[in-house]
Amino acid sequence: MIDIENIVALDVHTHAERSCRQPHDDYRPELDEAFARYFKSDERPTINETAAYYRERNMAFIMFTIDSEHQTGLKRISNEEVAEGAMENPDVMIPFASIDPHKGRMGAREARNLIENYGVKGFKFHPTVQGFYPNDRMAYTLYEVIAEYKLPMLFHSGHSGFGSGVKGGGGLRLEYSNPMHLDDVAIDFPDAPIIIAHPSWPWQDEALSVAMHKPNIYIDLSGWSPKYFPKQLVQYANSLLKKRILFGTDFPLITPDRWMSDFEEAGFKEEVKPLILKENALIMLGLK
Repeated sequence: MIDIENIVALDVHTHAERSCRQPHDDYRPELDEAFARYFKSDERPTINETAAYYRERNMAFIMFTIDSEHQTGLKRISNEEVAEGAMENPDVMIPFASIDPHKGRMGAREARNLIENYGVKGFKFHPTVQGFYPNDRMAYTLYEVIAEYKLPMLFHSGHSGFGSGVKGGGGLRLEYSNPMHLDDVAIDFPDAPIIIAHPSWPWQDEALSVAMHKPNIYIDLSGWSPKYFPKQLVQYANSLLKKRILFGTDFPLITPDRWMSDFEEAGFKEEVKPLILKENALIMLGLK
C-alpha cells in the first residue's frame, strides 16, 4: 500500500510506453518520429523502471496505456500488464486503464473485468487519437460501467503532440479534445470524478469554466512545464479551484524533476502547493 502520509507527491498522469510482453508496434513510425521530435524525447522506460524512478523520489504515480486501435491502428499495451505492474509495485503505483469507446459493449465488459479482477482505479481517454467526441452517446456504454463504481475518467484536452508535424496531422482531429465537450459528460455522470488533462491550449478558458461550473471536474497540470502555464490557470489554481487542481507530469515526456523545479517558480501559493501535489488527488481517489 502507498504510504500516503509520507509520499511527497502523487503524479496522476504517467504513460506506459514500453511493454515487456510484446514488441513495440511500429505500424505507423511517422507518428512515433514526430512525437519524439515534438517532445524532444524518445525515452520508453518499462513499468518497473518507472516504479523504481518514482520510488527513489518518494512519489506515487498513476499509470495508463492508451487504446487507440480503432483510429490509429496501433496495438495497445495491455491494460492487464499495467494492472499487474501495479500489483508488483503497490507502494508507488496506481493502475488506470484505457479502452477505446468504439469497442462498445465489449469495451464495457472489459472495464468491469479490469475493475473487479485487476484493481483498476480509473480510466484514461484521449479523444483526438481515439477519434470521438467525449459527449458522443456511443461512449456512454463504457462510461456507465465506470460511473457505477464512481471511478475517475481522465480526458486528454487541448493540442496534441501526437500527430503534430505529420502530413495531415496523421488524420487526427484536435477539435475532439476541446474540454467544453466534457460539460455534457459531467452533467450525465455527476458522481464520477472527471479530470481534464493538461493546460487546455487553445481552450484554457473553456476548461476553467467547466471546472468552475461542475464540481466533479478536476484539472491536471501535466504535459507542460509549469513555467509555461497560462496565467489564468495559475490564478484559479491559487483561488477558486485550489481543491480541484492535480499534479501530473506526462512522464516520461516530462520528468517530475523538471516539473517540480519549475513549479517552485511558477507563482503558486505556498498553502496551495500541498493540495496540488497530493492532497486533492488523495481525496479524489478516496484514499483519504
